[in-house]
Amino acid sequence: MTNEDIDRDMGLFAWPVNWRASLFVGIITALLGLLVTVLPTQSLTVITVLLGVLMIISGIYQLVRVFDSSDRQRVWHGLAALLFIVIGVVLIRHLHLSFAIIGLIIGITWIVQGISALMSGIAIRGNSGAGWLIFFGVVSLIAGVVVVSSPVSSVTALAVLAGIWFIVMGIMEIVGAFALRGAARSVANEASADHATIPGQRGEPSDVAERHDAGRHTAG
Repeated sequence: MTNEDIDRDMGLFAWPVNWRASLFVGIITALLGLLVTVLPTQSLTVITVLLGVLMIISGIYQLVRVFDSSDRQRVWHGLAALLFIVIGVVLIRHLHLSFAIIGLIIGITWIVQGISALMSGIAIRGNSGAGWLIFFGVVSLIAGVVVVSSPVSSVTALAVLAGIWFIVMGIMEIVGAFALRGAARSVANEASADHATIPGQRGEPSDVAERHDAGRHTAG
């Protein structure tokens, strides 16, 4: 068996694994998107609580490093531990406030991004791409102002949009998985046909049988 045959066989072995993995990822993504779309507030609550738990764990880790006498940054580790633990507790205990903070962060980020893109577009006005930068900057600026003006409801709406996006991505992944399975079957059929036409594999048994029959007729 040549190296090309080995590579082809390994590729055929990998095809079924790839399409099954893509199908699994697509189903999980679509289900997650459906869950977030149907239950946006509950999904945000779970995400916020998990983020708070992660912050508390990070704070405990920083707190443990404070007791390391060989570490010269123990003061900074202590301050970081206090900050992380306080933020984690606030995220878990005050969910409505956490939603508002998340919305404000998203809104302010979009406002800054919009202003930056708008200024860049104005600076290169007259060149190719300037119009798109100005358009993107205006849209981002308006979206940021809307989110900042009503952060809680905006975050809920963004969660629904994110869930719809996950559903679309999951469906595309599932369709791609079935297309990949069809391609894998086509390649497998072509490979089996190639093996069947190789000289000496299929023809030898029939040739031996014909010679055997001819010998029996001659002997008779």
